[in-house]
Amino acid sequence: MKIRNYISILAVGLTVILPSSCKKSFLDQKDTSNPTEEVLFTKAADAVGLVNSIYDTYQNADLLKKSLWYYANFQSHDFFNWGNDRFYNTYAIPSTFGGIGVFWQRSYIGIARANSAIPIIAKMKEKGILTSELADRLTGEVYFLRGMTYYYLASSFGGVPLELTSGANDGLKPRSTESEVFTQVESDLIQATTLLPWSYPETEIGRASKGAALGYLGATQMWLKKYTEALASYDQVEGKYSLLPNFIDVHEADKENNAESIFEVQFITAGTQSWGAGNEVAWISTFGMPEEVSNFGYDYGNKGLYDGFQAGDLRKVATIIGPGDTHPSPGIIARGGIKSYPLVIAGFASTNAATKAKYTGEDGNIINTVGTVARPWVGSDNTQLRTGYYCAKMWRDPTLNGNSGNSTIFGSQNQILLRYSEVLLSKAECQIRTGDVAGGLATLKRVRDRAFGGSAPLVYMSEGKIIADPLQMVYHEYRHELSGEYSTFYNLRRAGVATTFIKEVYPDAVIPPGRELYPIPQTEIGLNPNLIQNPGY
Repeated sequence: MKIRNYISILAVGLTVILPSSCKKSFLDQKDTSNPTEEVLFTKAADAVGLVNSIYDTYQNADLLKKSLWYYANFQSHDFFNWGNDRFYNTYAIPSTFGGIGVFWQRSYIGIARANSAIPIIAKMKEKGILTSELADRLTGEVYFLRGMTYYYLASSFGGVPLELTSGANDGLKPRSTESEVFTQVESDLIQATTLLPWSYPETEIGRASKGAALGYLGATQMWLKKYTEALASYDQVEGKYSLLPNFIDVHEADKENNAESIFEVQFITAGTQSWGAGNEVAWISTFGMPEEVSNFGYDYGNKGLYDGFQAGDLRKVATIIGPGDTHPSPGIIARGGIKSYPLVIAGFASTNAATKAKYTGEDGNIINTVGTVARPWVGSDNTQLRTGYYCAKMWRDPTLNGNSGNSTIFGSQNQILLRYSEVLLSKAECQIRTGDVAGGLATLKRVRDRAFGGSAPLVYMSEGKIIADPLQMVYHEYRHELSGEYSTFYNLRRAGVATTFIKEVYPDAVIPPGRELYPIPQTEIGLNPNLIQNPGY
């Protein structure tokens, strides 16, 4: 059982989480209560706990799933929402949407913690409480986390207020421009690269590394159109990470923190979880499982994504599965496959003919596929039938039963925010943009060769069409490699092609002007009269 308690730091009004040692150890916590700043920061563990509280910003399903994942995948139109958030399907996100409010609030809490941590750690180093090595590493983590947080804020909202010093967050600053925010992100991440190590011991796995800082630095420099600098950042990552031989393994629950993963949010199995959010386990995976398996099915796939993969691309079934498909996950196959889920077993045993038919396979036995072609799993809400296609990347935790109303809906699978294949695709874009087309295509081929199990076809196809333009190849690769993760729409917007690309892939999609960005949360505008809403809202 993990114990959670919050430390009130009176001088800065933060919450701090102190660690104990175990695997994924730095997220574990100990008790304390209301000491002053002078009393609290007297030993190295106190500084570690302060930094851990910034990581805690991201251990939140509303932030990860309902903000970052929704943006990356609903905005791309590769996935849709069923439930209370269907407005994503028509790019009509209200400024009152709770998910973006949580995103904004938690981000600025994390930023405030980071701003306070920098001088505190410096003071502890000066007093000899921290060794230079530990102080520098912790400071590097702080700069990385602050930079990454502003990265996602600017990528999602455009310009946002820049708070950079302790005690200065009065909540009344105007928005800086998007470019100004990314310039600050670049500065933070450059600082982080000088302080962070390439790797950590087993007990510290999950902390920000030099590779993570360089990966986000390269992406930030691409937002700033500094492609030569971005390419130099990406080049430094080469040789430190590797593509897993089999694409299916990238998101397997038993292969967390693998050789391809550059930065992933660590989750820990806790004894219980409530909708108040203990933030150690989450419903992220369950939301992507079909209603027929989990009583949820809140996000489902666009058949266009399923049909858009080139023949022979092994990423297809590892990304999106549909009627008649068996689940490809080795972990789920080992638990018995789809036929092992309680709702499937109960449905097949039902005396109701329609229910039993839904859970009966083409062979007449209990179903072991995602519905059948004749009877796709489209949920039970006749006002909006789902497509029958679901995200295989999010549906990987074999320990989840997915049943509503009990702890089996919650999982502790980590969430990968950045991995090596994305760095390679971004590097390829930089190479092409700086005139090295042959080099860019060679880098692109490294990702595609893995996708096709060894050697990719010479002719590049997507959506059933031959793609000849090198940059268009990269854009399609962002989609086929990263859909169902946390990056696709971000990368398309960064490249300046989001709306045109989505319209090309999905001609029926209607993206009103300005709707590539999130609206500024209405609550924040009410609190800060200097905030101006994004055009189009």
